[in-house]
Amino acid sequence: MAPQLYGTEHILYIIISTLASGAALLLAKKHLKKEKAIRLFLRVLAALLFAAIAVNRLSMNYYFGSALIPDSFCGMTSLVLALAVLFGKRNNSVLHFVWLLGLFGGVATVLYATFLDQNPSFFFLPTISGLLHHSLCAMLVVALLMFRQIDITYKKWYCTFFGFTTYLTLGAFLMQVYGLEDAFHIVQPLISDTPLTAWVMAPIYAVAYGLILLGVELAKKRKRSVNV
Repeated sequence: MAPQLYGTEHILYIIISTLASGAALLLAKKHLKKEKAIRLFLRVLAALLFAAIAVNRLSMNYYFGSALIPDSFCGMTSLVLALAVLFGKRNNSVLHFVWLLGLFGGVATVLYATFLDQNPSFFFLPTISGLLHHSLCAMLVVALLMFRQIDITYKKWYCTFFGFTTYLTLGAFLMQVYGLEDAFHIVQPLISDTPLTAWVMAPIYAVAYGLILLGVELAKKRKRSVNV
C-alpha cells in the first residue's frame, strides 16, 4: 500500500524534518556571528538543496520520463534559489523573486504532498527527494531572512514580475519543444477541480506579495518613528 497523506510516514516526516530544521537554525543563530561563517552555512544549505532537486529531477526522468528541467513552480524555485545563494551576492535581485515562493511552496507542499502515492515505499527516490527539496527550500528561505540576507522592500517589486514572466515563458517552451501536457500550471490547475491555473494564481500571488510589502514598509516606518 502506498504512503497516505497524513499517514504514519508522512506525519513522522513532518515532525522529524521540522525539529531537525528548527534545531539547525537555532544553533546557527546562536553560534554564527561572523559574516563569513553565515555565508558558509547558507551555501551548505544551498548545496544540499541543489543536490535534492537534482536527484529529484534525475529520478523523475528515470522512473516517469519527466523533463530534466523543473516544470513546476516549486521545482524551479528550488533550483533557482540554490543557485542564487551559491553564486549570488547578499540581497541579489533573484532572491526577491523566489523567497516567498520558496517559503510558501515549500511548507504548503510538505503539508499537502499529493505525490506520496508514487510508489509503495515512502523512500522511493522521487518521493523522498521531492519532500526533501521542499523542506530544504523553506529552511533556506527562513535562514536568509533570519540572517538578514534579504532586505524586503517594495523597490524590488519588478523582480516578481520578471520572475513570473520567465517561468511562464519557460513553461510554454517546455510544452512546445518537449511536448509536455502542462508546465507551471499554465493549463492544468494546481488542485484538481479548481480554477487555480497560473493565470489565476499570479494575480493572487501579486496581491498577497503587495500586502506583505505594505506590512514590511509600515513596520519599518513605525520602527523609525520609535527610534527618533
